[in-house]
Amino acid sequence: MLREIENPVATARVRWIPVEEGGRASGPPTAAVYASTTTFRTGDPVEQDAGWPATDPRTMSVLLQRIDPEPREVELAKVGFLAPEQARPYLREGAELVVLEGPRPVADAVLTEVLPAAEDT
Repeated sequence: MLREIENPVATARVRWIPVEEGGRASGPPTAAVYASTTTFRTGDPVEQDAGWPATDPRTMSVLLQRIDPEPREVELAKVGFLAPEQARPYLREGAELVVLEGPRPVADAVLTEVLPAAEDT
């Protein structure tokens, strides 16, 4: 189990979708680092396709590490990607992500800060 994101690329405000809106039955994850898939909302026409966001070709693996010690419906988190170079073109303050478990959206996130790349520091 991953305990920490070594090189986060951003911080985000994450809103876990309530179960009554189709979110996780168990509520926000309790793991130190949550791994799943995500796609960015960009206004691209693909977002109008049936099955979006699960069918988005821009879907990538994401890591979320809550900053506060206790899980909450809305929380601040460090954000990392298994392939950060794939996410880098979309990284900017205010960028919106949809976090997925399989085809189902379970959280929405908004980037609050983009951190310098490890090679930039």
